[in-house]
Amino acid sequence: MPVLAASMIGLTAAIPAQAGPAPAAAVQAADIADQLAAIPGMTVVSEEAPPAAGLRFFFLTYRQPVDHTNPGGPTFEQRLQLLHRATDRPMVLHTTGYNMPEYAFRAEPTRLVDGNQISIEQRFFDPSRPNPANWKKLDIWQAATDHHRIVAALKPIYNKKWISTGASKGGMTSVYHRRFYPRDVDGVVAYVAPNDPVNKEDRAYDEFFDSVGSTPACRTALKDFQKLALSRRTDLVAMYTAYAAENDLHFDQVLGTPDRAFEMTVLDTEWAFWQYNSEANCGQVPGAGATNDEIFAFIDQVAGFAFYADEGILFYAPYYYQAATQLGWPQPKFSYLKNQLHYPGLYQANSSLPAELRAKHDPWPMSDVDHWVTKTSSEMLFVYGSNDPWGAEPFHPSGNDSYTYTASGANHGANIALLNATDAAAATATLRRWAGVSTSPATAQRAADLTALDQREPRNERRPL
Repeated sequence: MPVLAASMIGLTAAIPAQAGPAPAAAVQAADIADQLAAIPGMTVVSEEAPPAAGLRFFFLTYRQPVDHTNPGGPTFEQRLQLLHRATDRPMVLHTTGYNMPEYAFRAEPTRLVDGNQISIEQRFFDPSRPNPANWKKLDIWQAATDHHRIVAALKPIYNKKWISTGASKGGMTSVYHRRFYPRDVDGVVAYVAPNDPVNKEDRAYDEFFDSVGSTPACRTALKDFQKLALSRRTDLVAMYTAYAAENDLHFDQVLGTPDRAFEMTVLDTEWAFWQYNSEANCGQVPGAGATNDEIFAFIDQVAGFAFYADEGILFYAPYYYQAATQLGWPQPKFSYLKNQLHYPGLYQANSSLPAELRAKHDPWPMSDVDHWVTKTSSEMLFVYGSNDPWGAEPFHPSGNDSYTYTASGANHGANIALLNATDAAAATATLRRWAGVSTSPATAQRAADLTALDQREPRNERRPL
């Protein structure tokens, strides 16, 4: 089992301080590439072509201990990317929670403060995976300490304000980093970050699916569609088996059979619809007279049949392992499908892991984080979408300069730009205050040059979160 998060809190002092480069005043004259290369443990893999005027873009790796309680033990190289604006601008720490995008982009907080940005691949996402991989070292404290060491290494260069951000599991990751190392950053903007303090209590998800949207028609259509798909199981599983053969997909390592993968995908359809679509798409849900081809195509479009094949789901093993052991997972009852399910209890994190990685859930870490966020945290800003199922169990921050905003009708892609004008202005002002900037200094021309870059922000990808 991973080390308990609570038991790790007192161990921070045992980690040696990062040596880092010379003090900021002494390094300002050096080129940023040279400053990065001088950081112990940091490798400048490449500097890419500037993605926009006034920006430089680097791929980096940073050497991390596999176990931060044993800094002299085995290590691995963690991937990160740096979008360099200027050392006198704020730094945005973008915690992916998953793999690192291999292209330049600006997260919304980076755009709003016109800052630098470091984006970090979560430990155990390939290739930022130790070899051999001791999965017991994949827990929220170890990952938070990865981020802490990177912050410590870069602060001598980027010594202005720091803001942490992330979306979905990346947002959760930014919260966990703040919980263990509250002085690393000056504020957190967490997007669509679910909070599961009591894993066995999942009524909030059933209540969400019984009330989401403005009318019951769409909710009913999706539930009826799942019933319809399961009633055509024999034909659709045969189609799925043929689809898998044509696309070289397999089921041996995780779900075992096309039938189990089919049931999981059908169960996921309602969730995926609300996560990625809008209520305006309700008219696309096939009705009772739909052909097998139409049913298959809709499921594939919304939930993705390839996702639950080994080739799709194994990529997300680090997420499912963390969900199984610490994060928790949503498990709606699906009572309306009770008589059609062959595998009751299938919809859980361990079902999506190879047998050797399945593990018992430890409830303490999420209870600890939830208590800290609610009672002690400060400078926390959460953004949710009203139609996003992952927001059914949100964080509730303390009143210590912390805020929650909800974008009406938005899905898992909710952000500050989708809030109503009053809330968007308030959230933006708070972020800029934390970052120590009054407004973004970008000129209209430079802002136009950055449009394409900003549109590449990795949001709404097909992921568990």
